[in-house]
Amino acid sequence: MRKKAAVIQYLMKIQCLRFLIIATVVLLSLSSCEKPESPESRQKPFRVWAASDSHIHTDLKYGYESIAEAIRHSEFGGEGGGPAFEWDIMLHLGDLKGSSADGQGLPTDEDGVEVVRQFTSAKKHRREQIYNLLGNHDASPEQWWFKKWVDPTGESIGYSRVHKDRRPYPVEGTWERYSFQAGNILFLMMGDRNDLEPPVGRGKQHKGYPAGGVTRETFEWWVGMVESNPDKIIVTCHHNMLKNTTVASGEGEGVAGKYHGRMKDGAPQGASYLYWIGDTPDAQAFEKYLEAHPGAIDLWLGGHTHTEPDDTYGGKSHIERKWGVTFINVAALSRHHAWYHTTPMSRLITFDPGSDEANVRCYLHTYDYAPQGWYEKAERTVQLRHAFRRK
Repeated sequence: MRKKAAVIQYLMKIQCLRFLIIATVVLLSLSSCEKPESPESRQKPFRVWAASDSHIHTDLKYGYESIAEAIRHSEFGGEGGGPAFEWDIMLHLGDLKGSSADGQGLPTDEDGVEVVRQFTSAKKHRREQIYNLLGNHDASPEQWWFKKWVDPTGESIGYSRVHKDRRPYPVEGTWERYSFQAGNILFLMMGDRNDLEPPVGRGKQHKGYPAGGVTRETFEWWVGMVESNPDKIIVTCHHNMLKNTTVASGEGEGVAGKYHGRMKDGAPQGASYLYWIGDTPDAQAFEKYLEAHPGAIDLWLGGHTHTEPDDTYGGKSHIERKWGVTFINVAALSRHHAWYHTTPMSRLITFDPGSDEANVRCYLHTYDYAPQGWYEKAERTVQLRHAFRRK
């Protein structure tokens, strides 16, 4: 009996010790979570790296890795002397897919494998620090390809390798439209719907239409998010720019010169801007809203029309201000898709705590146009409605 009692007493001591260890770990964890942000951390800038139009598969034909190369430049600097730079999140604003044997082909699983490989090539950043939306070249029937391989909401982990619980800023929404918040900055991400039936989109055809589009539901979601967050710095992202805001975004300007292909059955007059709301052509719903509510948002970021950093068309450059909003065409990472006017570049947008201005810099990823690195001529300081704060 004594032996049995001793064993029981020993087991009880082990159980108590185990409980104390677990309790200590939990308390330490809670203490760490509740630890106030240090003054140094509160003053740290928030850096958003914005890029678009990598057209990975076009560039691969010429031995250039448009996304992986750009990530290497950001983390370690470029072979042409471009410096490395820090970023907290990256926004990729669409057109991962490039040209295929049939020109405007639908994306495939093989294409998806390469996209994931390049996005996960980062050594100092996680895949989840990169936030994506759909471009017109990425469209597939019912958007199966984007949902499977790019997957901003983290529902296809085995393929996309996006773990939603590892996002630095959690995503709320769907593959088509979602939001996330960093400090008092609210990002509204809207995908292009080139998968809809012609003439809005390609449907199941092996060709794409450049004119941008969103569903009516997405527009109404955007209005609701804007009107319910007047105290936030609001950054709206779509693959396309709005009409008459940045370079070549006027009616017919996208096909008047060197920018987009003239698809006669797919609204070529709207090739360079967000043309469709549902099946309504040239709806200008966003434009009308912003005209009626000037300063409703802070920034509109897009790509689609890629060209050199000093280009202007129709009296418009890459960065313009209209309706109290700053519009920024971040252009393209691709070096070879539309090679005759494409300069691989991206933008770094820096928000400083306590400041109601943001700094926008242009990084050239090759040395074809100018020396690799920061292109100082394109640097801008833009106005925000509110001062940035991290908490």
